[in-house]
Amino acid sequence: MTSVKRRFVSMVVLGSLSFLGLGCASTSTGSQTATAAVSAETIIIDVRTPEEFAAGHLDGALLYDIQDPNFDALIAELDRSLSYVVYCRSGNRSARAVERMAAAGFTNLVDLGSLENASAVTGIAIVQN
Repeated sequence: MTSVKRRFVSMVVLGSLSFLGLGCASTSTGSQTATAAVSAETIIIDVRTPEEFAAGHLDGALLYDIQDPNFDALIAELDRSLSYVVYCRSGNRSARAVERMAAAGFTNLVDLGSLENASAVTGIAIVQN
């Protein structure tokens, strides 16, 4: 994803988070807040299965299947200083992924719930492999 597109995503996500009542995970309080620190460095993570990802995902999203036994080891390799937007099919797996990422020391996390909601909030197209 280009830096211009990431900046646009950041602006859209920030504006939409307040409207939708979504926020970022905070390891210091463990609660959700109404605002999030989303920067041009935002990484989009799809936590569904490879089959679901192939059927349609946000353009530029990375696949980290939460059902993979190595999920925690894989996310441990990510840069904790960056911002992450996480989504799945309905919001259940993305909520669990954000909880696990927060427990692993990530602080800039946004759970956008479903693929469709993530696309609507960010303005990023759904693409297929």
